[in-house]
Amino acid sequence: MIQPTDGGIDLPSLFKLTVLDTVGSTNVEARILAEDGEAEGRVVWAKKQEQGVGRRGRQWSSPEGNLYCSLILRPECDPSSAARLSFLVALAIHQAITKFVKPEIDVRLKWPNDVLIEGHKSAGILLESKMNPDGLMDYVIVGTGLNIATYPEHTDGLPATSLQKVGADVSVEEMISAYLYAFLDLYKIWKRDGFAPIREKWLAHATGLGEKITVRLTKETLQGVFSGLNENGALILALDTGERKLISAGEVFIIPSTRNN
Repeated sequence: MIQPTDGGIDLPSLFKLTVLDTVGSTNVEARILAEDGEAEGRVVWAKKQEQGVGRRGRQWSSPEGNLYCSLILRPECDPSSAARLSFLVALAIHQAITKFVKPEIDVRLKWPNDVLIEGHKSAGILLESKMNPDGLMDYVIVGTGLNIATYPEHTDGLPATSLQKVGADVSVEEMISAYLYAFLDLYKIWKRDGFAPIREKWLAHATGLGEKITVRLTKETLQGVFSGLNENGALILALDTGERKLISAGEVFIIPSTRNN
């Protein structure tokens, strides 16, 4: 059942909500709407997904009680700028989470677009887009999954967690409101000032910054110090040889410190 309604949820004026009980994928539904000309700001929210997809095509467990939503953007930017929106989305999720968890709970951002609670994965971000013939984006679909009530016990990467697991008392409705308010504030900054301020805000909450990390690439694995992000969002890896390597895609693993406390 589809309900084009705000459902009594407090939303910023840009956003209009479509509520679904069960759906294959909110990204698919949002893409259909975007192809039909739906304006920027439409949010597709499902109580449950049957075919949720995460980064690199991985399955995203989507039982009821967590947040699954996709929003339509029409930013009129080039593809590389659109790709950097993932940092903005992660920041918005971070800001929303920190409204509800206790101050002592560690919430961090892991390159390229993970949101960690106490070192455990809590959210998934998937961007899909279509380009116009002029080289600018027709639309960008921002898909987000956030573990609120439950989390998968078995994962093929980082162990997972949920907000309720760390003691946060928050409903899906409260979280979608907090997320969209945070997103809109950051989106306005991005449209006005570009990626630079988003980059600085992201780095302020980054895990592993200044530490030894392992980066697994398609054909090789590198170790070095995570030294920051460049102006395009690439990870700057300082190798032991003194070389600074830019990483645009890869899996990052933090190397535990062996220093005595």
